[in-house]
Amino acid sequence: MSKYLVIVESPAKAKTIGKFLGRKYTVKASMGHVRDLPRSQFGVDVQRRFEPKYIAIRGKGELIKELRTAAKKADKVLLAPDPDREGEAIAWHLQALLDINENDKCRVEFNEITKDAVQNAMKHPRVIDLSRVNAQQARRILDRLVGYNLSPLLWRKVKKGLSAGRVQSVAVRLICDREEEIRAFIPEEYWSLTGLFAKEKDRVEIEAKLALLKNEKITISSEESMNRILADLEGARYVVSDIRKKEKKRHPSPPFTTSTLQQEAYRKLNFPARKTMQVAQQLYEGLDIGPEGTVGLVTYIRTDSARVAETAQKEAAEYILTKFGPEYKPDSPRIYSNKGRTQNAHEAIRVTSVWREPDKLKKYLTRDQFKLYKLIWDRFLASQMNAAVLDTTVVDIQAGDYIFRATGTVVKFPGFMKIYIEGRDNGNGDKDEERLLPELAAGMVLDLKSLTPKQHFTQPPPRYTDATLIKALEENAIGRPSTYAPIVETIQKRGYVFKEDKQFHPTELGFVVVELLKKYFPDIIDIQFTAEMESQLDLIEEGEGDWVKVLEEFYAPFKETLEKAEKNIGVVEIEDEVSEEVCELCGRKMVVKMGRFGKFLACPGFPECRNTKPLLEEVGVTCPECGGEVVLKRSKKGKKFYGCSKYPDCGFVSWDLPSNKRCPECNNVLVQKSAGGRTVLRCSRPRCRYKEKVEQR
Repeated sequence: MSKYLVIVESPAKAKTIGKFLGRKYTVKASMGHVRDLPRSQFGVDVQRRFEPKYIAIRGKGELIKELRTAAKKADKVLLAPDPDREGEAIAWHLQALLDINENDKCRVEFNEITKDAVQNAMKHPRVIDLSRVNAQQARRILDRLVGYNLSPLLWRKVKKGLSAGRVQSVAVRLICDREEEIRAFIPEEYWSLTGLFAKEKDRVEIEAKLALLKNEKITISSEESMNRILADLEGARYVVSDIRKKEKKRHPSPPFTTSTLQQEAYRKLNFPARKTMQVAQQLYEGLDIGPEGTVGLVTYIRTDSARVAETAQKEAAEYILTKFGPEYKPDSPRIYSNKGRTQNAHEAIRVTSVWREPDKLKKYLTRDQFKLYKLIWDRFLASQMNAAVLDTTVVDIQAGDYIFRATGTVVKFPGFMKIYIEGRDNGNGDKDEERLLPELAAGMVLDLKSLTPKQHFTQPPPRYTDATLIKALEENAIGRPSTYAPIVETIQKRGYVFKEDKQFHPTELGFVVVELLKKYFPDIIDIQFTAEMESQLDLIEEGEGDWVKVLEEFYAPFKETLEKAEKNIGVVEIEDEVSEEVCELCGRKMVVKMGRFGKFLACPGFPECRNTKPLLEEVGVTCPECGGEVVLKRSKKGKKFYGCSKYPDCGFVSWDLPSNKRCPECNNVLVQKSAGGRTVLRCSRPRCRYKEKVEQR
C-alpha cells in the first residue's frame, strides 16, 4: 500500500514525477479540472452572494471514483497541480471531492519538474490558499455573468450562435479600432535623397542620407522640392564637416515571461500562441532525454514574472565563465524588475539546467520541441551575460547649406549578442546592421558617385499579428498569462476576426458586435475598465480584496444596462455581399460569407440549398501555362495558395504569388518572396538563384 497519493493534472506530468519519488508514492492525474459550473444552466445564485453551483465535469465520474478509492488507501493525499490560480482551484475542488480537511497541509507546488524540486516540495506541503481560489472563482463567475447574459442577447438581436466574452470582446475591439485607423489613414508623400561617396583612390564607398538644410531637419514633400534640391547640389563640393564617435552599451532582454515567449516564438519560429503553449507544456512536464531519464526541461510556463532563482543564476554564471570566459560574466547577477502587478512567487521561464545544451538534447526532441527549447535556452543564458559594447560613428558631409549624414555601427565586444538578439515586430528579424565606415578626417573632400532620390508615402499603422496582439493585451493589462493563447484562438473561432498574411482582420460580424457593445455596454468593451477588473482580481489573490464585493459592484450596473439594451436594441441585419456567381443548383446569385479560413461563396437559399464554393480572388496575374487568370485559393486548413481559374483544365499552382515576369536566366516564372522584411522576386525554379528587388512606393 502506498503511503502517499500525489495528484497532478496530466498523465505526462504524473509519469515524470513518479520517476522522482520512491515506492511510497502513487502519482495520478486529474486530467485538468474535475468540477466546474454546469454548461446547461447559469450555475450562479446571484441572490446568495454569487454562490456557485459546482458539478463534476461530464465524463469524469469514473476518474473521480478511482481517485477516491486511491485516496482512501493512502495515509496522506498531496495535491500538486500547477502553481497558479487555476492550479490552486483544481486542488481546492479535489480537496472537496476527496473529503480532505480544509486545514490539512495537502498542497504542494514546484516551479520546475526536476528531481530536487519535486522531492523538496513533497517535504513542505501547505494548506490551500483560499485567496488564490477566490481570485479564480471571481474570474470564472465574472465570465459566466457576462457570457450567459450577453451571449443570448446577441443571439436574439444579431445572429444565433454568437458569444460575447468579457476579455475576448476587448481583444476584438483592439483589432476593429486598428482597422478603422487604417481605413481613415491618408498617406502623405515624402522623398529621401541618398548620396554615395568615396575617398580619393579608395574603393570603400560611404552611403549617406540628406539630413539637414541650414542646420535644420529637412522634409522633402514633393518631386518639385526634390528637383530644386538636386539643382542646388549641381556641381557641389562634398566635405567631411564633422565626425562623432561614441561607445554605447546594449543590454540583454530579460528571460521570458509567457507573453514575451509567445511573441518571440511567433517572430522567430512562426509559432502561433496556441502551438507555443502546447510545445512549452511538453518541455515543462518532462521528456525522456536518454541516460538522464525523463525530466522537465523548462520551468513553469504561465508566468508574468522576470525573477530568476539564485541557484539558476549561479549555474548560469558558472556556465558562462567556463564556456565564454570572465569577460562575458557580469560582476553580479542580473536582476530584472517586473512590470505592474506580477505573481512574483513564480519565476521567469528558463531552462532547468543550462548544462543541458540544446544540441546535446536534439536527438531526443521533436523538431518543434528543439526549436522552442533552444529559444528559451538562448534567451535565459543571454539574460545572464554582460552587455554588448558598440562603437558608433556619425559622419556629417556638407555641400553648401546641405548636410548628408552617414552612420556606422561596429560591435566592439559582442557580450550577450554572441548567443541571442531579440526579434522585432517590423519584419527585420534579429539582424543588426553593421556598417563599417572608412577612416575619415574633418575637412576631407569626398568624391560623389551618385545621388538617388526616392519617393515614399507614409504608412498606416500595421494590423495586429499574434505577437503584436499579445503584446497589446499585456501592455493594456487585459487578461493574464494563461489567457493570451485562448483569447487569440477564441476570437478566430467565433468568426469575429480572420487571419490573412499573418495579420488579423475584423469581419463584418466583428465590427457589428463591437459597435453594439460600444453603444450599449461601454464598460464591457472598455479597455481601461477591463484592466481595472484584472487589478481587482490581483488584489483578491493577494488577500486584499473581497471577491463577493467585486462581483456585486460589477453585476448591479451590468444588470441594469442589460435590461435597457434588451428594450432598446432592434434586430441587427448583417447584409451579405452579393456576387455575380450564380448557384448552379437553384439559380440564385451567391453571396460572400466569412468562414474560419476567410471568405467563401454560399447560396442565400440556405437551409433549402446548401451549395458553397471557394471565392476566387483575382490577383492581376496571367497564368504562365495557359494564359488564364491566376486566383487566390485556400487549402482545407486555410493556407493560401495560387492557382489557375481554369482548373481542372489547367493544373498550375504555386504557394508563392506569381508575377507576370519571367526569369532572364532560365525563363521560369518569377514569384514574390519576403526576405529580411523586403519583398523580392525570385525564380520559381529551385536550382536557379536569380532574384531582383521589388520597387515599392
